[in-house]
Amino acid sequence: MENKISKVKEKLADKLDIPKDIALSMPRIIVIGNEEITIENHQGILKFCDDFIKVKCCYGNMYINGYNLEILFISGRTVVLGGKFKSIEYEGRNDGE
Repeated sequence: MENKISKVKEKLADKLDIPKDIALSMPRIIVIGNEEITIENHQGILKFCDDFIKVKCCYGNMYINGYNLEILFISGRTVVLGGKFKSIEYEGRNDGE
C-alpha cells in the first residue's frame, strides 16, 4: 500500500512540476569536488569514523568512503560533510523495486 501511495505522489509531483525531493522527502545530495558533500532530507547518521560514514535516507542507506572525514555542519535534516572522498554509494531498500 505504501509503495502505491509513493507512486501516486511521484506521478502527481511530475504532473505539477514539483521537485521530487520536496514532494517525496527524497534526499538531495550536493557534491562539491571531492571535499564537501551536503545531504538534505536524511534520517540520521548511522555510523561515523575517520574513513567511513553511513547515512540513513528514506529510500535506503548512503555509504561515503574517504579519509579525514568530518561533520562540518548538522541541523535538522541537513548535514554537511568534509574530508577527501573516495566513493559515494547508495543502497536502495529491497522492497521489490
